[in-house]
Amino acid sequence: MKQSVVLLGKGTLAIRVANWFLNHSDYELRAVVPVIPEPAWTESLSRWADAKLVPLVRSGHYKDITDVLSENWRADLVLSVFYDKIIKPWFRILNLHNGPLPKYRGVSPINWALKNGETLHGITLHEITPGIDDGPIYSQLLYSIYPEHDEVRDVYARALEYGWTLFTQTMPLLERITPTPQDHAQATYYAMHQNGQLGERRSFTRYESIAPVAERVG
Repeated sequence: MKQSVVLLGKGTLAIRVANWFLNHSDYELRAVVPVIPEPAWTESLSRWADAKLVPLVRSGHYKDITDVLSENWRADLVLSVFYDKIIKPWFRILNLHNGPLPKYRGVSPINWALKNGETLHGITLHEITPGIDDGPIYSQLLYSIYPEHDEVRDVYARALEYGWTLFTQTMPLLERITPTPQDHAQATYYAMHQNGQLGERRSFTRYESIAPVAERVG
């Protein structure tokens, strides 16, 4: 029996994940919910869904999923891949988080890791619970970063590949994994209002972060 899936997210990695579900007969991709507005610097999940005739929640809000599915819709799995809204758990929802939980909960984990001079970062597949990024962990992959050389965009590109590896390694084993509770004593958290403290790590490159706006767009 096929497992029904709803995918929330943005960009290249979300599209690769969506294609994976389409290419595996054990799954039915019932709908996708993109980040709206979609960032211009990555591929469009909306255009992908239209091309593949996959039901699309055009508002970008997961609560509007009844616009494309019935009021009493169900899913065996809801997966978030870099989705940008806080999601309240209403089914089993797994989230691919761009940080080594329990460290770097919240927003801009790559930016903060570089700002803090970390040399080890990671990507984590965890269950969404009422708290922010504090749910039990299904799998995690750690990798080296180099704050003296790396730009945010360098680490982000690396994270896309490690995220893909983590996803493809985890999915065949998902139902046999017992998720591990996070050690909340080790947690760190960054909120959106703190992004102004990122300085030269606020944007994809240090130049973009500190150059005058007129110079950046000229």
